[in-house]
Amino acid sequence: MTTPAVLLPADPLGPRRPDPHFVLEARQVRELGGMCVLLDHDALVAGEAAEAVRRVPAGLGPLWYRGWMVGVPAYQELAEALEGRGCALLTAPAAYADAHELPGWYGSFEGATPQSHWLPGGGMPAHTELVSAAAALGGHGPAIVKDYVKSRKHEWHEACFVPDLADAGGLARVVSRFVELQGDFLTGGIVLRRYEEFVRDAAGRAEEARVWWLDGEPVLVGPHPDAPGPAPDPDLSAVRPLVRALGCRFVTTDLALRADGSGWRVVEVGDGQVSDLPTGTDAAPLLSALIGA
Repeated sequence: MTTPAVLLPADPLGPRRPDPHFVLEARQVRELGGMCVLLDHDALVAGEAAEAVRRVPAGLGPLWYRGWMVGVPAYQELAEALEGRGCALLTAPAAYADAHELPGWYGSFEGATPQSHWLPGGGMPAHTELVSAAAALGGHGPAIVKDYVKSRKHEWHEACFVPDLADAGGLARVVSRFVELQGDFLTGGIVLRRYEEFVRDAAGRAEEARVWWLDGEPVLVGPHPDAPGPAPDPDLSAVRPLVRALGCRFVTTDLALRADGSGWRVVEVGDGQVSDLPTGTDAAPLLSALIGA
């Protein structure tokens, strides 16, 4: 069986070395006996997939990608360019879409994650669409706004949090500001998610654990990158069958405990290839599992 290699972004200022953000992962892969190859991320997002993979040896075989987020179309182009060189991403484009974008994973986690409704399209939804989406969540109470992949939680009050869905004008203002700030980076469409209150740390941030799953089993549990520090210890018994039901080989789940103590909730799901590690996390268990897969 061929050992998978790990595809990492190259440093834009030095294309023969890894991007500084991924240097430690590259070092650990090599220390574990694995092989790293480099991708020109800028060329990929510019629509030049063949140029992006020109440093990948032909016939290399299976690959895991560990790098910056890319849209589903760019990932599809990456997969096709690698296939043309006799290489294969171990996460197929359809699986990447399922794990990376909320509409792909929501059905598998419904009931274990905040109730959600989404409106496809790349711009500001019509007033009637927003009212209908709010009604789908009960028509009142707090919610958050995001797109298929990202929220703007650092602009909490202006572009993320909706105090009451019954306030159609307030909802429209938050969504409009979110669309404006996301600009060309808006992915898929607008998502409304029912707001839930989670246990918070001393800085007021929700205490989240990021769990890395490979083939339905957790291989690493750590803090969320936005709140580095000691990670909570989540109960994974209810989440494991949901991850398996999703059917994607390499995913992450961000978990938080409800403030009322009623249980662990899935805050977000992501493709493991483009999920970030907190600074200082020992990635060896994760990388060892990947190159041994």
